[in-house]
Formats: sequence, structure tokens, C-alpha cells
Amino acid sequence: MRSPRILEVWRLGTVNYLKFLKIQDKLVSERKAHQIPDTLLSLEHPPTYTLGKRRTDHNLLIPQSQLTKIGAELHYTQRGGDITFHGPHQAILYPIISLRSIGFGARNYVETLERSMIEFASMYGVKARPGNKCETGVWVGDRKIGAIGVRISSGITCHGLAFNIDPDLNYFEHIVPCGIADKEVTSLRRETDALLPSEEVIHKQLITCLAKAFSYDDVLWKEDPSVILDTQR
Repeated sequence: MRSPRILEVWRLGTVNYLKFLKIQDKLVSERKAHQIPDTLLSLEHPPTYTLGKRRTDHNLLIPQSQLTKIGAELHYTQRGGDITFHGPHQAILYPIISLRSIGFGARNYVETLERSMIEFASMYGVKARPGNKCETGVWVGDRKIGAIGVRISSGITCHGLAFNIDPDLNYFEHIVPCGIADKEVTSLRRETDALLPSEEVIHKQLITCLAKAFSYDDVLWKEDPSVILDTQR
């Protein structure tokens, strides 16, 4: 009989992007060494643009010198995907899990992330779908509501997904989101007539959908974010 599959979840609140990268690097190393179980970080970032490893700077539509004027930062990453925006009122999930232990390849992994967001959107009467050919993420019609950008190293995942709850969509006007021109970005707030609960509840609902999509038997909610935010421990 197999052991129950547990997903350990840390809800971290708002975390600066560079601090998050240090936390993520540490946890990825620990997961590779089998020192921690499958782990998920649930958080938000201050207004931040990130570019994937292809370095598609041309999809940033304003000079970098103007970013401080709009209260945003720009960071380069080693994830897949193109430029995207992270900010307040997004549900951002970063799974650090072993794909080898569940027999998943990269494509199956990304499709399961998409499925978790689609299932979550349906809870609010929103009919979302995966992207068409050459379109990543999750869409409502021709409007993008969820982005995915991942990295897989030695079978361990990092980076992840961002689902738009009610972010300031004006930030997306300064980029070609995910490198896909002439497409709108939307949010759960815009797409549903339902009364939205607190964002804490929304994060938990999305995490539950993800855990179900990946067939975890249980979720272990970690209650003290200071433990993991202290990267020097």
C-alpha cells in the first residue's frame, strides 16, 4: 500500500520578487535532496514584471527607466514563457514538486496546472479554457485570466502560475503579455457576477483545486510564514 501523498503549503502574503527567488532556490535544493516533501508557495508580489529565459525585452513597451514612475520592478528569470506581470490581487502559486514521483512529463504538468485554474474558475460560473496553439495559460474567450511559466530541473518544478483575481489591469498595457499581441487580459472580478469572498479564501480554493488535479491525498497548511521567510535558517 502506497504512502499518502501530502502537499505542504506555505501561505506567505506579499513577498518581494528577489526574496522569493532566494526562498525558491533553497527549497528546490532541499526537494532535490529529499529533505522536504512536495511544497507549494502561495503569495502575491508587489508590482513586478518578469521575463523568461528567452529574454524578450522587446515585449516591454516602456523604457526600463520609467518603471519606477509606475511603481514596478523588472526581473529576469530562468523560467519558460515570455514577459508577464505579477502584482497585488493575483493568486500566485509556485509548486516545488517531484514530477518523477508521479510519472509526469513537462507537458502533462503544464496541462494539469491549466486544469486546476479552469476548475477553480468554474466555481464562479466562469467558463475558462486552455490556450490555443502557441497560446499558454488559461483564457476566457480571447481574454487571458491565468498565466503559466515554469522551470523543471532534475525532475523538480519551480516558478508556476498566476491567476488574476482583481489586479490593476493597466499594468498589462505596458507589455505584450506572454508575447501574445492583440489579446486582452481579464480577471475573475470582470468575468463573474458572483460575490467574491476574501482573497485568503480564494487562494485556498485555488490551492484545493490544484491539489485535487495532482491527486494529492491531503494538504498540510503551514501556519507560520516567518519560518520559511527566514532563508538563513
